[in-house]
Amino acid sequence: MQDQLTLFCFPCAGASASMYRRWRRLLPSWVTLVPIELPGRGSRMDELPNDSFAALIQSLCHELIPSLPEKYVLFGHSMGALLAYGVAQGLRAERSFTPKALLVAGCAAPIRQDSQRYNNLQSDAAFIAELDKQGGTPDEVFNDQELLAMTLDLMRIDYRVCGSFEYAQLPPLPIPVHCFAGRSDEIKAAKLNDWCLESTQLFTLDWFDGGHFFLRQSEDRFLFMLKKRLMTCRGEVLRETIASA
Repeated sequence: MQDQLTLFCFPCAGASASMYRRWRRLLPSWVTLVPIELPGRGSRMDELPNDSFAALIQSLCHELIPSLPEKYVLFGHSMGALLAYGVAQGLRAERSFTPKALLVAGCAAPIRQDSQRYNNLQSDAAFIAELDKQGGTPDEVFNDQELLAMTLDLMRIDYRVCGSFEYAQLPPLPIPVHCFAGRSDEIKAAKLNDWCLESTQLFTLDWFDGGHFFLRQSEDRFLFMLKKRLMTCRGEVLRETIASA
């Protein structure tokens, strides 16, 4: 369908593509959901994970380019938002189809990233405290030592990815940026509003009840707003389709 919109979703630190799969039955039929699996987890468990932001972005771009649909958007939560931003910039550098929008949740703007914070966490106790504070980890993970150990290993790798991010003042993206945030998250408005610096187009910031994992804690409201933002993107797709007919 010409008006179909593909939604690529990048996972947060310590997570896999499975965090988004339930959305398949909750999003409209005109949205094609594509959860991105990172190396070293889920269906790519046998692959070595990558702990360098630049190298991971390069790898993700090369994986996406051969099968990029013409009409798509990028979404990411927390670390995933930073990855979505890096991929959007990387795809533009490769002169590929530009996404119709960048959607980011629970993540400070690139210019506001504190890489040292990620590098300061070292011990299991520190990572467990981080998981507990964020509130997005099921109790069964904490109660299963093997599952907890796997999660902590992925967290260490993903925090090295975030810690290796270096902000470069690249030209703003020529697409809308839609930001989503939790009212009780420690990431405050000033760090979120600076996402507007990464776009020459519309910037929006929607707030939800909940903390860092507001997209679960306020899932119905969040998905309602996500659909609303995607409908705006779809409107652009429909206008382009009509214009080219």
